[in-house]
Amino acid sequence: MAYSIDMYDKSGKVVGQVSCNEAVFNDNLVNQSLIHEYYLLQTSNARNNIACVKGRGEVNGTGKKIYKQKGTGWARAGGKQSPIRRGWWVAFGPRGVENYTKEMPKKAKKIALNGLLTVKVKDQEVCGLKDFAFTNPKTKEAATILKNMWLGTKKVLFVIDKNDENITKSFRNLPKVKYLLVDYLNPYDLLHSDKVVFLESAFNKINK
Repeated sequence: MAYSIDMYDKSGKVVGQVSCNEAVFNDNLVNQSLIHEYYLLQTSNARNNIACVKGRGEVNGTGKKIYKQKGTGWARAGGKQSPIRRGWWVAFGPRGVENYTKEMPKKAKKIALNGLLTVKVKDQEVCGLKDFAFTNPKTKEAATILKNMWLGTKKVLFVIDKNDENITKSFRNLPKVKYLLVDYLNPYDLLHSDKVVFLESAFNKINK
């Protein structure tokens, strides 16, 4: 099925539609398991491995038997350093050396990303915005643009083709908006946004 997206101007009016390249936006590319794998790869590789517990040799305490084996009416207990006792070492706990990184072929990543973009377009969660320029950073004007597009209360992923300081500074202070270079599109940001807004030049780049 051929898809297209609406192209808006700064006043919030639809000024046209852009056809989506079927080589990029195609239902045949939608593979839920592949998208899920790419998402897990991204979150796993971003994981900060800081969990670390003490081992048996890192706690102080005697190995002497706490009380006699029989006659107390309590369970048989060994030394104080048993891992079942509160405040001592932990058996089989994290040591801060675990490797959570994952790998995935580039071709599989591309298919997963194109499939996810297809899903977003199919659900009408993608639109375009005519290229514009700010002479200075203007957060108020950036907020007005999104308000004109009825996106003032939604989580918006704003995709640009190159790093324009005036544009990035204008949008980065908006609480529900994240800007991203088109070359760094990823499943995490796509899935955690209600609407994806491409600058026209950025969409033309990915539409190739």
